[in-house]
Amino acid sequence: MPDSGATAVDFWFDPICPWAWMTSRWMLEVERQRPVRVRWHVMSLSVLNEHRLDDLPERYREIVRTGWGPVRVCIAAEQEYGAEVLGPLYTALGTRLHPQGLPRDRATLTAALAEAGLPERLADAADTDAFDAALRASHREGIELVGEEVGTPVIALPGADGGRIAFFGPVVTPAPKGEEAARLWDGTLLVASTPGFYEIKRSREAGPVFA
Repeated sequence: MPDSGATAVDFWFDPICPWAWMTSRWMLEVERQRPVRVRWHVMSLSVLNEHRLDDLPERYREIVRTGWGPVRVCIAAEQEYGAEVLGPLYTALGTRLHPQGLPRDRATLTAALAEAGLPERLADAADTDAFDAALRASHREGIELVGEEVGTPVIALPGADGGRIAFFGPVVTPAPKGEEAARLWDGTLLVASTPGFYEIKRSREAGPVFA
């Protein structure tokens, strides 16, 4: 468990994204290995891509169109019960959506809410735009740190110069454990804190490994 002197690391996620899920599980392992404390925030692939659907492949277009429900439920839970509920809710929801492969329907949402100790009525938020202003504000806070060309997750933490270090990713599978997770964290911070550094990338040869 991170102590009170741990560095706060802000993590913006969309619960429908399997790659953000992999990174989030890695980040929980980093908490065990390094003095950091994750603070969870909601961002949305649906918000990010709502004005460029015509440029997306059809399969991804459908994912984006149907991605509003889970993020709306997450933001509704945060608005009513505070940011501290997001971590348990994300774990409960992400476990169902990704390792278990359950559909993004009301039954999945209510089961995740119940596991997180939240009222099942919050699932009603999936079908209304009542919380969309708060959703967009949370999304904007994260995406403005890194730019519109990336997706989820976004990670940010204080920099040595008093500013902030922020980046998209890392995209990794399976989620590293133990000292391997810590080494990836150390290396990610090294490159992300280098002035003028923007990108390392290679083609993905494997999908998310949830085991």
